[in-house]
Amino acid sequence: MTSPLPDAAADNWVDRHAPLAWRPWLKLGRLDRPTGIWLLMLPGWQGIALSCAIDGVWPDPVLLAKFAAGAALMRAAGCAYNDIVDRDIDAKVARTARRPIPAGEISVRGAWVFLIACALAALAILISLNILSLFLGVASLALVAAYPFMKRITWWPQAWLGLTFNWGVLLGFAAARGGPSSLNLMTLVVGAWASGYNLTVFTPGLPPASVLLYLSGVAWTLGYDTVYALQDIEDDALAGVKSSARRLGAAAPRAILAFYAVSVALAVAAGWAAGLGVAYLLGVAIFAIHLARQALAVRVGDPAGALAIFKSNTLAGVLLFAALVAGHWRP
Repeated sequence: MTSPLPDAAADNWVDRHAPLAWRPWLKLGRLDRPTGIWLLMLPGWQGIALSCAIDGVWPDPVLLAKFAAGAALMRAAGCAYNDIVDRDIDAKVARTARRPIPAGEISVRGAWVFLIACALAALAILISLNILSLFLGVASLALVAAYPFMKRITWWPQAWLGLTFNWGVLLGFAAARGGPSSLNLMTLVVGAWASGYNLTVFTPGLPPASVLLYLSGVAWTLGYDTVYALQDIEDDALAGVKSSARRLGAAAPRAILAFYAVSVALAVAAGWAAGLGVAYLLGVAIFAIHLARQALAVRVGDPAGALAIFKSNTLAGVLLFAALVAGHWRP
């Protein structure tokens, strides 16, 4: 059994059960650390739940499954891209030096092949959704492509990660509205053009509630990724990498509490804009208590504690998703 990476659980399934030849590839896609998959998937689920709550119906399990698979694939592709771009920086940071590329287990060329394969598989899922979802999915690539460079140009790369990771709220909301798949619609449009007909495709806009929920997620991510960045303050300083944790320093715990407070306020506003029931507010209250407990437990200079608090955000995201599902019930 190979040794786990520093921020992976000691008993993770990759190091315990995966064939030796597969392990570097699974670690490149962070499949030994599922927290990131949850944190990318849950905003999409939340967007789906918001759309369904507005209509007074339960979320579609098939659509939830598509977003789970898409999140795993896009996180794997995104991590590979991030590792390609950051390979020189990763080699200088203790927590990342043993990742497959800086450790020499996977070549840059091999990582690109892995990235493209994951992205194509995710595209197959995306074109099964409606046309607005396709447009939103393609638009998200600009956020993904820019993210690895943010730590070089701004103290707030965690805010950019929030914009990127929570794009799924908008995508999930759009997908839950239904309609023909992008593949079928594009086939129809191309066929019409080939026959000499002109077709115009109209897509519905996104309501304020979905945008408010998206912004709530951005603030939430800014909080939890600042917690995550507390692990690397010293190494980041030596490598010249910027982060919100370095910028905030000793004020980080108070700032994290403020970020979480903004997230909760925007989540409440999203529920109000969507006309959700009282059950949603009760769920958001539990979500708020969980975030407050996180923020109050943060200690600068405690990397192990920071990692544990970061991982607890999987539960936070599930709580908000459950609140949104419950919000479709109106007494």
